[in-house]
Order: sequence, then structure tokens, then C-alpha cells
Amino acid sequence: MPRNLAALLTCALSATLATGAAFGLVTALTATPEQPNVPLVTFADPAGARPAPAPSAQTADR
Repeated sequence: MPRNLAALLTCALSATLATGAAFGLVTALTATPEQPNVPLVTFADPAGARPAPAPSAQTADR
């Protein structure tokens, strides 16, 4: 009987520890601030402002 009691207590303790760790992880992840959505590189001439290039003629023999 003492072995069964030790196994039951070990199981209950490990389940409690896992639940606490899960709640702690969720709390830590929600406590981090949102990162700003600022691009690291900006270009003076955005790609959408340029006219589209003219289609080039395809050659038949490649």
C-alpha cells in the first residue's frame, strides 16, 4: 500500500507542477509587450511607383 500511495502522490505532484508551469508560461508570454511594426529598411523609390516595364519580344529559337 505505501508504494501505491507514493505513486499516487508523485502523479498528483507532477500534474500540479505541469499545470503551474503551463499557467506560468502563458502569463509570461502575455506579459511581453507588442513589438512595433516598423520596417528595418526603407527605399526612396517604392516598387509600386515605377511604371511597369514593356514586354520584350520572345525569340522562337532557344
